[in-house]
Amino acid sequence: MREKLDSFIKEYFTENPLNRAVWRFMKPYWGRGFLVAFLQFLSAVASLYLPTLQADIIDNGVVQGDTGYIWRYGAIMIGVSIMQVVVQILAVYNGAKLAMSFGRDMRRDLFSHVLDFSSREVTKFGAPSLITRNTNDVQQVQMLVFMTNVLILGAPITMVAGVFMALRTNFGLSWIILVAVVVLGIIVTILLALMGPFYQRMQERIDTVNRVLREHISGIRVVRAFVRERYEAGRFDRANSDLKDIGTSVGRLMMTMFPLVFIVLNLSSVAVMWFSASEITAGTMQVGQIGAFISYLMQILMSVMMATMMLVMLPRATVSAGRIMAVLDTKTTVVPPENPVTELTANQGMELTDVAFRYPGAEEPVIADISFRLEPGTMTAVIGATGSGKTTLVNLIPRLYDATSGTVAIDDVDVKRIDPDLLWSKVGLVPQKSFLFTGTVASNLRYGKPDASDEELWHALEVAQAKDFVEAMPGGLEAPIAQGGTNVSGGQRQRLSIARALVKRPEIYVFDDSFSALDVSTDAKLRQALAGETGDACVFIVAQRVSTIRQADQILVLDNGRIVGRGKHHDLLESCPTYQEIVQSQMTTEEAIA
Repeated sequence: MREKLDSFIKEYFTENPLNRAVWRFMKPYWGRGFLVAFLQFLSAVASLYLPTLQADIIDNGVVQGDTGYIWRYGAIMIGVSIMQVVVQILAVYNGAKLAMSFGRDMRRDLFSHVLDFSSREVTKFGAPSLITRNTNDVQQVQMLVFMTNVLILGAPITMVAGVFMALRTNFGLSWIILVAVVVLGIIVTILLALMGPFYQRMQERIDTVNRVLREHISGIRVVRAFVRERYEAGRFDRANSDLKDIGTSVGRLMMTMFPLVFIVLNLSSVAVMWFSASEITAGTMQVGQIGAFISYLMQILMSVMMATMMLVMLPRATVSAGRIMAVLDTKTTVVPPENPVTELTANQGMELTDVAFRYPGAEEPVIADISFRLEPGTMTAVIGATGSGKTTLVNLIPRLYDATSGTVAIDDVDVKRIDPDLLWSKVGLVPQKSFLFTGTVASNLRYGKPDASDEELWHALEVAQAKDFVEAMPGGLEAPIAQGGTNVSGGQRQRLSIARALVKRPEIYVFDDSFSALDVSTDAKLRQALAGETGDACVFIVAQRVSTIRQADQILVLDNGRIVGRGKHHDLLESCPTYQEIVQSQMTTEEAIA
């Protein structure tokens, strides 16, 4: 028996995701929650007192012809009704405020937690699923909290007190209440058992709709270039239809529930009038009493129906809470140090020693045996075929991933020991896929240095070869930038991303194939300007074009995740076959040597 009790407590309290979510996010609002419960109690008491007053008016006023009695008790009924309305308004206001605060805190914590994820966790859940969890799933749990506070919290109070008042009115008809409640309970249990699995599938299909829509919007140019509009429309239609089918199935079950509930309500009322007729004839029960008993019966069964509404919402909210808590329970693989290094005084560059990285479940590492040093004031370049591990190597420098083995160190301090904010302030990353945020040119450039002056911004734009087109934009630095930078070209996005890194003025610049969208002339001008701008900083460039990196102080040639060549351009032309193949595929030998 003890084991069953422990199992029940564990399943429904310590492991149930909905209970865990409510317990976690309701903590700051218990006071308001108790206030709502008290107001709902007052509202239920007022509601239950009205049928008694009505019965007294009928039996002692109308039947007796006592007009004064009717006026007196009618005034009391009006006063009780006004009190109930005021109390209910206060309960709804505070309940709504509590639910909205609950949802706000849940979205805030979920968003903040996802910001701490490494690229591995983001890939695991997927961007569309994370968006759904922070919007639709939070909304489902928030709606349950709202409905609980506004409608359902008073249901058990009304139910228990209503049973007491009904028994007080006529004990002999109490069996009708028992039968009606049992029948409603059976109906609700069966329908909930059928609904539960549908809600899990519904949330998964919402994920699918979001994913398809996000892919279509992000890849609209590719879709149109390959004339695949009809195919993409078909994909979305299938995903949307699947979601519609699940929603229709749930809707049908809910449509079945409410007619059945009202059938039980109406049959119960008929039963009360049928079985009380003989008592009224015999004079053992008055007309006002039967009216009060029916009112109490309706209130009891309506309370059961409101509880049913909660039970209908409960499976979906539980599924949504499980998806939310799955994200909140996931720990990032890039763990902040317990006693972080918060200051690095010496600018000694960066060093990777015997570094390897393997994705979870992979048989072979993506990169292995990687060792090199980035010296201040020098440029190190990486080149290699597609899939050779260049971007993975880049992700290890700002600690977007942690190396599976080996050491990545800045100023001779392992990056795993450095405070994350300090580490990221040391590194200026220009990613392979340039991304701009909704706002203005200035707000994007100040992303790494909020207090940068306009002069600093224009200087960075000039170095990045972006000054001319920004000056031509309406508003200049205040020119609007659409989400993702879709209102500027690919080359302009790259140059703005480079300017953003330059404004930050870090000690380590990391360019992950950041010149691919530039023409050869702009590429050459930008690299020449960068050489005078980076000064004593370390520059790490990943590139596909040999022309971009041949002036580098050190070139690393990657092949299948390993360094197969190391040296300057002319040295590698003589000693590294892989580098020779890359050069020959891009230019003639004479051009390479020039």
